Amino acid sequence: MADDSAHVASHPLPSGQRLIVTVGVMMAVLLQVLDTTIANVALPHMQASLSASQDTINWVLTSYIVTSAIALPISGWLADRVGRKRLLLISVALFTIASVLCATATSLPEMVLFRGFQGVGGAFIVPLAQATLFDINPPAKHGQAMALFGGGVMIGPILGPVLGGWLTDNYNWRWVFLVNLPVGILCALVMARFMPKTETVRRKFDMFGFVLLAVALASLQFCLDRGEQKDWFSSWEIIIEAGLAIGAAWMFLVHLITTTHPLFERSMFADRNFATGLLFMAVTGVLLLAGLAILPPLLQNLYGYSVLQSGFLTAPRGVGTLFSMLIAGRLTGKIDARLLVGLGVVLMGTSLYMMTGFALDQPSRPVIISGVVQGLGLGLIFVPLQSLAFQTLAPQMRTTGAALLNLSRNIGGSIGISVVSTQLVRMTQVSHADLAQNITQQTIPTADPTLLQTVAPVAGPTALAYINGIINQQALFIAYLDDFKLMMIITFAVLPLLLFMKRGNQVGGGGPPVHMD
Repeated sequence: MADDSAHVASHPLPSGQRLIVTVGVMMAVLLQVLDTTIANVALPHMQASLSASQDTINWVLTSYIVTSAIALPISGWLADRVGRKRLLLISVALFTIASVLCATATSLPEMVLFRGFQGVGGAFIVPLAQATLFDINPPAKHGQAMALFGGGVMIGPILGPVLGGWLTDNYNWRWVFLVNLPVGILCALVMARFMPKTETVRRKFDMFGFVLLAVALASLQFCLDRGEQKDWFSSWEIIIEAGLAIGAAWMFLVHLITTTHPLFERSMFADRNFATGLLFMAVTGVLLLAGLAILPPLLQNLYGYSVLQSGFLTAPRGVGTLFSMLIAGRLTGKIDARLLVGLGVVLMGTSLYMMTGFALDQPSRPVIISGVVQGLGLGLIFVPLQSLAFQTLAPQMRTTGAALLNLSRNIGGSIGISVVSTQLVRMTQVSHADLAQNITQQTIPTADPTLLQTVAPVAGPTALAYINGIINQQALFIAYLDDFKLMMIITFAVLPLLLFMKRGNQVGGGGPPVHMD
């Protein structure tokens, strides 16, 4: 981001105050990250309560994602303008108030509007919290601070469906939002009392660039979120949204290159480590969010687990992530961070390879084991990757860098969810055609004897319908395995990107140090 202001050094806090501020900041991060997934399981209940259709209820999720994506890139500029502490307090307050309004919504337009406010408030929390953690910690503890921050970012999406399912089953969907109220109040009080103040800095704002980027991001999100419902490019809506996204993104790139005061400092993207880190973070978003999007439906629809049971079966991935982040936080700075990222990628790919070997009649153990391995890989990627991405970046660019990395992860997740969802539908159709092509009334007697005993008492067409149901189940399962295979290929494909990253002078000095106000 263009910056012609002077910056001052950060001042690590005493250990007691640092602990209190850390708790307050991480509470804010968990609030924001949990709400990216906590509402998903409550959608059917909201649909009935708000008199919405299956098509329109998804706007509850879309409005949050779109407004958050639009607001995220300007977090660095706003932090300079109003001060990081003040902006973080405003963000938490807006997020909490919007959560209460969501809980009291009586119609779909109200819910969509309030979720939009919630997305704006939540957008600034993660990059500001990230900058604050590195501001209050001495350099020797930056790696551990990154591990703690990463734990909140990675665990939130995993815990969201479990907590959302429990609240919805035992109370009602409104508690999914009301639970934010006491946490938000406590978080704001802690930060208002103990968080150090920062100076404000005036800088020029690239309004034209921001509008172009906002149009590109909003169009892309709408295209990705609604593409599956509208059968992609057979719909004029999707064609227009894709065209707007491509056109606005191209104009933004041209504007970024040619304008005097761009929204983002051009030299950021000339930094090999940071540019490569953006690509890596996008892939991390694909693996984290797309994996979370398809695994619970697989467990519920084909294995028969409840919402809570499927949530607990995905929880071991979070345990593995926490463990590996703690290890990575201590190792980063002592060994080449590129080796840790490479090991994490290999573990991720291995876990997805294990998932391609799932069977319909298996116990829960393979799900748990592959989840733990995947969690270990995610943690090893996330912590040292942040260190590598920011190691060679100029200090005054690091808060904007943090926002861009978070944006990259979110966009990667949105693209990943759309790709695996579309692939799931299409491969189900392909597998069904492959399996069903030789099934006729004449070939049924040659089928499995136990199957024959099941369908023998019924007439021919009914028997075919029964077998078609079994084929549908098998075809859907094969499509899930194909999705895991696709994600595995993507994982291993990014491994060579590590060759473009430099080790840096002090790898592990710790992720994005501070936003120097």
